[in-house]
Amino acid sequence: MHEGCSHESSNVTPSEAEPMVEKAAEVLGYRFKDKSLLTEALTHASSAGDRLESNERMEFLGDAILGFVVCEYLCNAYPDLLEGDLTKIKSAVVSRRVCAQISLANNMTEMLNLGKGMAGRPEIPSSVSAAVLESLIAAIYLDGGINHARDFILRHMVPFIKEAAESAHQQNFKSVLQQYAQRRLPTNPVYVLLDEKGPDHSKCFEVCVEVDGRRCPSAWANAKKEAEQSAALNALQELGLAETLDNGRVVLREDLVPKPNRREPNSD
Repeated sequence: MHEGCSHESSNVTPSEAEPMVEKAAEVLGYRFKDKSLLTEALTHASSAGDRLESNERMEFLGDAILGFVVCEYLCNAYPDLLEGDLTKIKSAVVSRRVCAQISLANNMTEMLNLGKGMAGRPEIPSSVSAAVLESLIAAIYLDGGINHARDFILRHMVPFIKEAAESAHQQNFKSVLQQYAQRRLPTNPVYVLLDEKGPDHSKCFEVCVEVDGRRCPSAWANAKKEAEQSAALNALQELGLAETLDNGRVVLREDLVPKPNRREPNSD
């Protein structure tokens, strides 16, 4: 059923494979039934006789599975976020930086079978660290199916998803204000252009927000969108929903920060 990206590879003898399976079970929290899948996932191109025997095809598949699982989780866990916000969170999470961070923190790179040139480097490139996570995701999927792959991915990714969701939400004050108004107010906020100054190539714009019949303090910026974001922040502060600290960090009232709901993706 899952033969598309698997490849019979094994320079590893049965006596060598068993310790590797035990190590993987300890590191990954998953025990492989097909040891050849694990071997392939841990074979870097620098140690393979042929690139088709390396983990590159599994990396390709694992990247797609990772993206799917994260998108599925975001749609289920954050039903109130718009597509643009979901895209920002997904891009922040499904990134080389995060994948490499997870791989290194969980000692996944230590299991890699590297060629002498790569193994002799003082530091493994982040692209290699990220790729081994993706190839292991594919191997778990091919060996155990999507539920095991999903469990593995979310166990490592959810903390990063929560952090990215909070960050993306806090930076989009218009979205915060819009969602608050839809839940709590009879009308949506209206952005009013009050003034603009300067030559065409360097204009400044003054914008304010009218919310529930109340005009909030205006804001100036070099672009209308920036002025609207600043005006939205002013409105949130005026309504007692946000506070700007001395260091410039904006703190939203706790109930405005998006949190995952309890709906979980459907199981197979």
